[in-house]
Amino acid sequence: MRLNYHLLDVFSERQFGGNQLAVFPDPPRDLPARAMQAIAKELNLSESTFVFPPHDRSNDFHLRIFTPAAELPMAGHPTIGSAYMLARLGTLGRIDGERSIIFEEGVGPITVTIRAQADSEPAEVWMKQPIPQFLDIHDDRRLIAEMLSLSAEDLRADAPIQVLSSGLPFLYVAVNSLDAIRRIRLRQDKWAAHLAGKPGENIFATTTETVQENSTVHSRMFAPALGINEDPATGSASGPLGAYLLKYGLVQSGDMVSEQGFEIGRPSFLRIALRPKGDSFSEVAVGGACAYVGYGTLCVDLDRLMLE
Repeated sequence: MRLNYHLLDVFSERQFGGNQLAVFPDPPRDLPARAMQAIAKELNLSESTFVFPPHDRSNDFHLRIFTPAAELPMAGHPTIGSAYMLARLGTLGRIDGERSIIFEEGVGPITVTIRAQADSEPAEVWMKQPIPQFLDIHDDRRLIAEMLSLSAEDLRADAPIQVLSSGLPFLYVAVNSLDAIRRIRLRQDKWAAHLAGKPGENIFATTTETVQENSTVHSRMFAPALGINEDPATGSASGPLGAYLLKYGLVQSGDMVSEQGFEIGRPSFLRIALRPKGDSFSEVAVGGACAYVGYGTLCVDLDRLMLE
């Protein structure tokens, strides 16, 4: 079986920044999940996506997202990158100004808007995310600090260590400085003993000190359970990040930019837009640019794979 795919870098205007993604725009409809998981493991990118016809005709596509270790119910850079790729391939027709589509994902329908340049080339893609839920607070600040190879004094005292989720839970940890966030080294032993297998096992650290003047926060994300030691850009975590920052007064505006991936040589810029409504939000969206890298073909012995 020959499967065509495209490579792109998401949340970057230039190649070799942002978060890598493989998009399979037209796989066989009966491609087994086991095969998709094996392909994602073989490519060993943060995520690979497979675009299928929708189950519900009111939607446009059914999107399945795989890390090297697991299928995800929703993810940011795969959703944004897949929409960009469909627009670039001409699957969506000519785009004048902007075009919105709906992906079926594990959390339900996700609306994505592609904003195009004058020549219909996709310039920026935004996805609406489910309103973030504020979940468990971790009171043992020293344990979390040690897990990150930091001291408790490196963590901000004016924000809790808390799990938030828009479909995929993350544990948010606010640190005091750029120096502190650069010193983070995840202690796998402590992570395995205290967080593995629990809601919030994916750790998202952030600080309001930034490298770029136009950025709002500097971020890092660690997800060993998903086969990702450190993620260059995490769209699914960025909507909840914005909600966390606003709720606890770490930023004052609902429009912000999170810079991520600098420590692993993949600078990424994720735009976040939140519209507050009472104690919650009426809309949460994450967006950014994409850079096309190339394409390829996998030759998969499906019969043999399914027997192993």
